[in-house]
Amino acid sequence: MPDRAPQPVDRQLPTDEARDLISLVRDIAQREIAPKAAEEEDAGRFPREVFTLLSESGLLGLPYDSEYGGGDQPYEVYLQVLEELAAVRLTVGLGVSVHTLASYALATHGSKQQQVEHLPAMLGGGLLGAYCLSEPASGSDAASLRTKAVRDGEDWVITGTKAWITHGGIADFYTVMARTGEDGPRGISAFLVAADATGLSAAAPEKKMGMKGSPTAQVHFDGVRVGDERRIGEEGQGFAIALSALDSGRLGIAACAIGVAQAALDEAVTYATERRQFGKPIADFQGLRFMLADMATQIEAGRALYLAAARLRDAGRPFAKQAAMAKLHCTDTAMKVTTDAVQILGGYGYTADFPAERYMREAKVLQIVEGTNQIQRMVIARHLAGPEGR
Repeated sequence: MPDRAPQPVDRQLPTDEARDLISLVRDIAQREIAPKAAEEEDAGRFPREVFTLLSESGLLGLPYDSEYGGGDQPYEVYLQVLEELAAVRLTVGLGVSVHTLASYALATHGSKQQQVEHLPAMLGGGLLGAYCLSEPASGSDAASLRTKAVRDGEDWVITGTKAWITHGGIADFYTVMARTGEDGPRGISAFLVAADATGLSAAAPEKKMGMKGSPTAQVHFDGVRVGDERRIGEEGQGFAIALSALDSGRLGIAACAIGVAQAALDEAVTYATERRQFGKPIADFQGLRFMLADMATQIEAGRALYLAAARLRDAGRPFAKQAAMAKLHCTDTAMKVTTDAVQILGGYGYTADFPAERYMREAKVLQIVEGTNQIQRMVIARHLAGPEGR
């Protein structure tokens, strides 16, 4: 029934430029991403040519300064671009979010000279970034990381292993957190490491239940030599930079989650209005109507939550609590909505002939990356009740 087919999200955008931007993103998504998304995900193929196109179109540096090739867009616009991309293929939406995260340290804490030298290529020169914080023995407890950077004259020598690195092995640059001093968060510094640095290598990508087109791998640093001019910020400032980056990155994950949930809802609505049982569309049965209503309501609530946090960020106000809330709510919503979409499609939902099962598999990882949802609850509680064990 064409009159009931899902329509594009009706977005509240601040400028005509932002509306044109969303139109551009939708055009690229439908022409270049959607036709091959299912096939390439099934084959585990990373669409590097799509990221090249996004870079050429000015979409890999949207929230950063145009002086260095960025788009000068507020976060509320950038996040809605992510949502549009993730709704078509999460590998692309999350990939843009990770690239933005990897560029954050240099864009916000780098020296003028570093920014002039590196940012144009990172934001609009076709490069792809990766963010290296987690390790095999330090995920949620990131302050206990063991990768070391030892001073040797004007250089640093980095040794250690990073884990769960999106774009590991295919990135052009890595933003790396390494220990340069005492144990704990104050002994960590940030470095910009080129992918072709001697001693840097990546393991085989992890075999995952979803997002098979996005490589996730361990990255090994075997005496990688990095000049001091590639240290970002002051010595010992790396962990603070990392946490600040994650506050913004969590909003990216929230937006991607709502994109996946919206795609699942659209699939469920289309199927429910076309599939007939007992002489009428299954969308006419109250049980399914209520499911669709609940799915849509949670998606709208999640979108409002991540946009409210983004507007705080754009206004220069504290937003860490709201970012954690958005990441928590939006990713839990994505898991629930995609599971319900599979249920609405019934047996077809469990087959790869329809995208619902892919959405459900992809939604799960969003509850884990950039701080598990248990960590988000800890962050929120600290803002409400103060640190534990006072």
